[in-house]
Amino acid sequence: MLLELLRQPGVQDLPGGFQEVAFYRNENNTGPIIRLYAVSVRDASPEQLQQYGNFMPHTKYGTTRVYFFKEGSPVPPALYPGDVNVDAAYQPYCIAMYEKSSMGQVSLVFEPF
Repeated sequence: MLLELLRQPGVQDLPGGFQEVAFYRNENNTGPIIRLYAVSVRDASPEQLQQYGNFMPHTKYGTTRVYFFKEGSPVPPALYPGDVNVDAAYQPYCIAMYEKSSMGQVSLVFEPF
């Protein structure tokens, strides 16, 4: 019972079949930290995607973006810093993008490309 009280919920508790495929984090430890994730997902309900994004680490004045791809479709093996984070070849397969901005504002956009 004590272990259950200490255990924090996380992405592993979500039933959507989420699997992180690619991750990028800039090396800047003194300024804004940028975190990018490419995730394969079985259940693409808005609630599940929002919950997954909310579980991702976020740093004050940093940005966290999660790109979601339907399970079985191509997923980029790498993500890149800058304005375009996903290679153009994979953009048509991106079903949604979650973003938490530097000011903590959250958005979930379907078909972001």
